[in-house]
Amino acid sequence: MNRSTLWKQRLLFAALYFSEGAPIGYLWWALPTQLRLAHMPIEHISTLTSLLVLPWTFKFLWAPAVDVLRNAGWTLKHWILGAQLAMTVFLLPLFFLDATEAFSIVLFFLLLHAVAAATQDVAIDALAIHAVPSQERGRVNGWMQAGMLLGRSLFGGVALVFLTQYDERWVLVFLIAAILSSAIVLARSRIEPINGSRGKMQHDRRQLFVHRLTAVLHARLTWLGFIVALLGGAAFEGVGSVAGPFLVDRSLPQETVGTFFSIAAVGAMTLGSLAGGYMADRINKAFATAIVLILTAIVVVAIAATDIFVRGERELLIGIMTTLYFCIGLFTATSYALFMELSEPTIAATQFSAFMGVTNLCESWAALLIGRLIASTGYPRAFLVMSLLSLTALPALVKMQRTLTTER
Repeated sequence: MNRSTLWKQRLLFAALYFSEGAPIGYLWWALPTQLRLAHMPIEHISTLTSLLVLPWTFKFLWAPAVDVLRNAGWTLKHWILGAQLAMTVFLLPLFFLDATEAFSIVLFFLLLHAVAAATQDVAIDALAIHAVPSQERGRVNGWMQAGMLLGRSLFGGVALVFLTQYDERWVLVFLIAAILSSAIVLARSRIEPINGSRGKMQHDRRQLFVHRLTAVLHARLTWLGFIVALLGGAAFEGVGSVAGPFLVDRSLPQETVGTFFSIAAVGAMTLGSLAGGYMADRINKAFATAIVLILTAIVVVAIAATDIFVRGERELLIGIMTTLYFCIGLFTATSYALFMELSEPTIAATQFSAFMGVTNLCESWAALLIGRLIASTGYPRAFLVMSLLSLTALPALVKMQRTLTTER
């Protein structure tokens, strides 16, 4: 694959993930803020956000359909385009409905949009596993995360500023344009599987799916991957879930906190994703993930130490927190590249979605645990505990590194 083709692939997947990040930024960041400004009860807003995350959590349940229901006339490319069309259609009612007056109806259409978006996510990841060479997956993941973060930033943070001057319908117009623009890029692309799977789509796909799924579930690497997904992100998932309250409790002004999340955190994660992707392609992906995991744990320990010994040094705290978000980008790119490496192309949608589901579970338990730890022991000790829990994933990564090195 020549250099020009590789760059086209990176930009294509960045555009596709931009179309994932844009709706998430609007629906999870901008819309809840707007609804609260319109005096919607907080319990209604929390119901909205908690329900909209469910399709991403449980997408592995219908991911097998993406693996099985394909043939020469309906490929992964068509799955993505179909999902993007559905995402657009389910946003259209928002032009005519007021969420404060027709909450249940708006929630219904947003849930349908979320299911379509999660299905798009499944198909995009499967396409990356099918079409991107192993030695390029790290960098592609870096560009995917950069595209996603740009979408979240524009339609989450920037949109809130835009909405102070313009009608929210304009944001919907730009959001639909973002989704359709990536659909046009994909439709015009000539991306093809590199493993010959397209020619096998008509041949006993269901039986092949069951056979490969059974083999994968009995594979040691699969369960090691689940351990890494469940434990590896504990440190940053826990700290990230309380980052806003932590900065507020350390007397940082609201404007400073807002600027940190909209510029410093997003920028650091983007740079970290690109650097992590490059790193994952240069060395063993499990080894790269292990290095980043250790680095992330050290940074979280540094945040705790700063809070204990030099509390009140706002610039230092912001600097270390920014470093943490750089590490989050590093870990996301390296670990996702690793999970793609572990995924069997025949059942890529199902297996990779399962890995992502477990990472969501990590986010959930880490956020729940750190809240209780902070309430009983304070921020520094809670951060230290989360760092130690994260490091328990290292033995699994060491075993994975040895296995992957031997297989190569």
